[in-house]
Amino acid sequence: MTLASEAFAEQVAPLRPGLLLHCYRMLGSSHDAEDAVQETLLRGWRGVDRFEGRSSLRTWLYTVATNVCLREIERRGRRLVPVDLGSAADPADGLAAPLTETVWLGPLPDAGITWESSPVDAVYEQREAVELAFVAALQHLPALQRAVLVLRDVLAFSAAETAEILDTSVASVTSALARARGAVRAVLPKRSQQEVLREVGDRQVRATVAAFVAAWERNDVDAVVALLAEDVEMSMPPFAEWYRGRAAVAAFLTELPLRPGRRWRAEPASANGQPAITLMVWDARVGAFLTHGLSVLTFGPGGITGFTTFLDPAVVR
Repeated sequence: MTLASEAFAEQVAPLRPGLLLHCYRMLGSSHDAEDAVQETLLRGWRGVDRFEGRSSLRTWLYTVATNVCLREIERRGRRLVPVDLGSAADPADGLAAPLTETVWLGPLPDAGITWESSPVDAVYEQREAVELAFVAALQHLPALQRAVLVLRDVLAFSAAETAEILDTSVASVTSALARARGAVRAVLPKRSQQEVLREVGDRQVRATVAAFVAAWERNDVDAVVALLAEDVEMSMPPFAEWYRGRAAVAAFLTELPLRPGRRWRAEPASANGQPAITLMVWDARVGAFLTHGLSVLTFGPGGITGFTTFLDPAVVR
């Protein structure tokens, strides 16, 4: 039976949030994911008269979306995080020029995101599968392995369905999945952020974020550092430098972002299923606070174990 083109928008509307999450996992950029979804729906609309119902509409659209993403990965390559480029920096060396030509991993602001319930057979929860650590790990996989892992372990497509989506064999899917699982397991933290956040508890997480916001706004380096774990890691793409440990982070904060005279506003947010903070800095030339970026926080034993500040106002929604 042919799906009437005039009903297409109504039929695909419930699938759009899941397609966006799928494309983000594949591409590591919310902007590229939005573009990929748009292209997917356009291709779907143009081809709706050829849809014969041999597979579900969901499978058909995920097939289109996956292939759109694979072509984008082939064109652009994998996205990087600062830790991929070298060892931790010494804050005494200062910052080099930002690497604006580098293809950086980007955040996924939670504003407007509709989370689907995880399929029963899924290995990863929906929120687990957009955590920064998970999406960064996916970037290290060859494109086919990345697609297989996401389709099988996040979306719980069967091996046969995955093989059909990727136009390959079940044996190839099984082999690629085994290699992908091993590679991802080797770099992921032992516990997901969702597990850690549940253990810490919503009240404590909110209190920690509120304390971080208040300390940042009053340029209180000691108070910020008191919330950090001893082995905290801080990064700020598009800068390649990243810092490890309370002492290094404190030295950097004192020298640059929280130096005397700088004025900040900060607001609690969420991104990648994790606590986050929107940062705005005072610009005397325009007489207003301007959006500076988005800091995504990672929690662990001893406090905040990581914060990645994406210095791009466009990532704030």
